[in-house]
Amino acid sequence: MFPILIISAVIILILVLLNIKRKLKIKHRNQIKQKPFPGKWKEFLNKNVELYRILPENLKNQLHDDIKIFLDEKTFEGCGGMEITDEVRVTIACEACMLLLNRKNNDFPNLSSILVYPHPYVAKSYSAIGGHYAVKPSARAGESWTGGDVVLAWDYVKHNAMNGEDGENVVLHEFAHQLDQEDGEADGVPILQDKSRYAKWGRVLGKEYTLLRDSVEHQRKTVMDAYGATNPAEFFAVATETFFEKPKQMKRNEPELYEELKEYYRLDPVSWIK
Repeated sequence: MFPILIISAVIILILVLLNIKRKLKIKHRNQIKQKPFPGKWKEFLNKNVELYRILPENLKNQLHDDIKIFLDEKTFEGCGGMEITDEVRVTIACEACMLLLNRKNNDFPNLSSILVYPHPYVAKSYSAIGGHYAVKPSARAGESWTGGDVVLAWDYVKHNAMNGEDGENVVLHEFAHQLDQEDGEADGVPILQDKSRYAKWGRVLGKEYTLLRDSVEHQRKTVMDAYGATNPAEFFAVATETFFEKPKQMKRNEPELYEELKEYYRLDPVSWIK
């Protein structure tokens, strides 16, 4: 009987401590939100991020709060001689937080650090050849790790941010992977608010993924980048880039996919375009 009582007491204590931690986190975030959004940060965003410039004012105010929380909770590390400035931090945080608008801000809970290189960096890739694994160097502009890091190349980040209509955005892409990976799986299925939505999500995105693969195989022109045909995880990430940067084209050519992403992100980028 006594071991059961001890175990019960420990469980209750853990629950109490977790509740206290949650309340302290909420209190701290509310304090962060009360701080003014620096004018210099707005200058960086107006200069660097085309999506920010067309964002409705009510969403900008929400985005400012999310950026402040993001910068308070995440660590930035310079790699390859990269200097981490406020411009770098704020520009990356802005685009990452675009994915959190109008949704409960869990602030990418599995993410701890953003590693930034000045230019595309070389990473190791592994491929199976005749029962053995071959290691090949691979130049990359970004990647998302389930272990808590996102890696980005700053020149690609800035170029993509300033060209918000070409459907290519490394920050949106890698942070879409972070959303996908929150449940521990990189499978193109992020955590959905309602369990009943998983069946429709699988049907719509599965169909569109198959159509994209078929179009790429037969070299037909597509709204989405061909890289989305790599696997379902990359499809979701590329679809996210296209949703934010080519919303009119996606809505016209893939209306079901657009509506599914619109419901997931709770945003309608088509309405931002004047």
